Amino acid sequence: MSPIEEIIINKKSDINPIWIMRQAGRYLPEFREIRKQNPDFIKLCLNQKLSSEITLQPLKRFDLDAAIIFSDILMLPYGLNQNVVFKKNMGPLLDELNLDKISSVEEVNFVKKLSPIYELIKLVSNSEFTNNKTTIGFVGAPWTLLVYMINKKSPKLNLNENFFDNKLLIDRVLKILDKFLKIHIKNQIDNGAQLIQIFDSWAGLLKEKDLPYYIYEPTLSLVNYIKSLNVPVICFPRGIKNYKDFCEIIKPDAICIDYEVDPVKIIKEIKIPVQGGMDPKILLSDKERLKKEIIKYLDIFKDHPYIFNLGHGVLPETDPNMMDYLVKTVKDY
Repeated sequence: MSPIEEIIINKKSDINPIWIMRQAGRYLPEFREIRKQNPDFIKLCLNQKLSSEITLQPLKRFDLDAAIIFSDILMLPYGLNQNVVFKKNMGPLLDELNLDKISSVEEVNFVKKLSPIYELIKLVSNSEFTNNKTTIGFVGAPWTLLVYMINKKSPKLNLNENFFDNKLLIDRVLKILDKFLKIHIKNQIDNGAQLIQIFDSWAGLLKEKDLPYYIYEPTLSLVNYIKSLNVPVICFPRGIKNYKDFCEIIKPDAICIDYEVDPVKIIKEIKIPVQGGMDPKILLSDKERLKKEIIKYLDIFKDHPYIFNLGHGVLPETDPNMMDYLVKTVKDY
C-alpha cells in the first residue's frame, strides 16, 4: 500500500506523503520542450505516449508519492462533442452548448474518443516509476463542468448574467454529466487509477442556498459511485466557505483545502484526512520562507492524517529547485 493510501485508509503513515496539484507540466523545462512541439493542448492530452511521459516527468525528478495523470477536466465536454480549444493567455474556450448534440452521445463513442486517457493511465500505473506510489485519476465536479459548458469560458471575472435562466437546460446537463462522469471514472479505475480526485474549481461562485442543488447532490452521487468501486475519493471544493458541512454531507475519504482556508479551523472541525493548503505563491519566494510555511502546515496537522499538497496548482513560473526543496523538507520533517 502506498503512503497516500495508508493515510486515507489506515489514517496513518510512517512518512508525510506528498504530491502536488499540477506537478506534471508548465514549470518543468522538459515539459516545455514537448509543449513547444505540440501546441494543440487537447491533442497532447490525447497522445498517450506523450501524456504518460509528461505524467512521469516529476516522478523522475522528485520523491513524490503519487502520479497525477496529465489530462484536463474539460476532456469530458470534449468527449460529449462540445468543442474545446485552449488559447494562450485566455484559457479554455468552448463552443455553444448544443443540448441535442450532447444528448445523442452514445457511451461506446464517448469511451472511444477518450480512450487515449485510459491508455495513458495503464502506461503510468505499469511504469517502474510508480512502484509504491499512487496513480491518481480525476474528474471535474458537475458544477464546475456546467459552468464551463454554459459559460463557454473561464468565469474568472464573472458568470454570464443569464447563466441561471434556463433551469431545464441546467437540469438536463447535470443528468448527462452524472452519467458520463461515472463512465469516465469507471474507465480510469479499470485501467489502473487507484484514487480519484474531484476538482470543483468554481465551487466558490455559489451562494449558500444554491449548494444543495449544484454541489451537494451531484457530487454526492459521484462520491457514492466511486466508493462502490472500492477506490478512495478526494474532493476539492475550492473557495467553498463551509468545509465542515461539505464533509458531513458528501463524506469523501479525504478533503483538499485551498490556500484561503484557515488550517487551524479545519483541524478543529474535520475528522477525515486533509490534503493541501499551502499557497503556491510561497514557492516563488525564498527557501527560508518556504521552509517556514511547510513546517507550519506539518505542525498543525502532525496529529491528524494529512497529505502535503498546495492549495491550488503549482504556478508556471516556479523554479524546479524550489519544488525539490519542498519535497525534501516534507520528507525530512
